[in-house]
Amino acid sequence: MAGEKLQFSTWRPHPWHGLSVGPKAPDVVHAFIEITPFDVVKYEIDKQSGYLRVDRPQRSSSVPPALYGFVPRTYCGPRVAALSPSSARGDGDPLDICVLTERPVARSEILMDARVLGGIQMIDGGEADDKIIAVLPSDPVYGRAADLEDLPKALIDRLIHYFASYKTMPGEENKVHIAGTYSVTHAWKVVSASMLDYAELLARS
Repeated sequence: MAGEKLQFSTWRPHPWHGLSVGPKAPDVVHAFIEITPFDVVKYEIDKQSGYLRVDRPQRSSSVPPALYGFVPRTYCGPRVAALSPSSARGDGDPLDICVLTERPVARSEILMDARVLGGIQMIDGGEADDKIIAVLPSDPVYGRAADLEDLPKALIDRLIHYFASYKTMPGEENKVHIAGTYSVTHAWKVVSASMLDYAELLARS
């Protein structure tokens, strides 16, 4: 618009460190999407460059049942681990998030708003590896949901099954343990804890 000052980044910001967690966190956060329900390859952010790196082909026949990525400027450190009693420490990564939408989104490496509804308390090899469950606020089907109980149980069951089994093949020990799910109020605590863990990490860097 005429007279309006342009605001933009001259360089592409790092998705983890250069993007915002969102002005309405911990209720509504920004989610950077790494993989979609159509991906049979696991992609994840390269922590040095900020570009997506091929991590591994999905080992099982399962595909992620939701958009999957992380919340910028978060970190799973001691505060997140303290909210997961069975964990010895945080996993040292940004906080993971699954975003449900009614319309299929086939592209990754995108940024979207996500309303936090709850989460899955997952422990991977003794490390807190929580999965926040959220919805796209503008979604015509799921957008009005305010808590995990507002979603169909079948959707939550699919997410739990995926994360409980996505790293395991027959004959191998499963190091992943799902301790349960939690409601929106606990999810807000996890998001807030991850923001504080990130601020501490940044202060040490």
